[in-house]
Amino acid sequence: MIHEIRNYYYEPKLFAQYRDWAKNDAIAYLRQHLNVVGFWLNNDSPSEVRGVELDQLGSANVTWIIGWNDMAQRSDTLARVFATPEWNAIFAKSPAGLAGYLRMESKFTEAL
Repeated sequence: MIHEIRNYYYEPKLFAQYRDWAKNDAIAYLRQHLNVVGFWLNNDSPSEVRGVELDQLGSANVTWIIGWNDMAQRSDTLARVFATPEWNAIFAKSPAGLAGYLRMESKFTEAL
């Protein structure tokens, strides 16, 4: 099994609207169709950063994790889930569509 950690830096000016959209619309659908381990949004506490400084965006303000059997399952499932009319209707309600995501990062991990 692998886990995909999805980190987003979402437009801060729209973050409260994004929180409402994620909570009221997106997360239920995602959990219904994907093995969502968790979905987290930053609170008001500042990030702690050690070592090399972050760029101008700073750290991600949205993180969610999905469990997969393998990368083939991930490729097939995400393409199918994000192409449905239901997801398109949900995503159409997001505050700024893709433009609100100033950075999107997916990294893949395995348990030790």
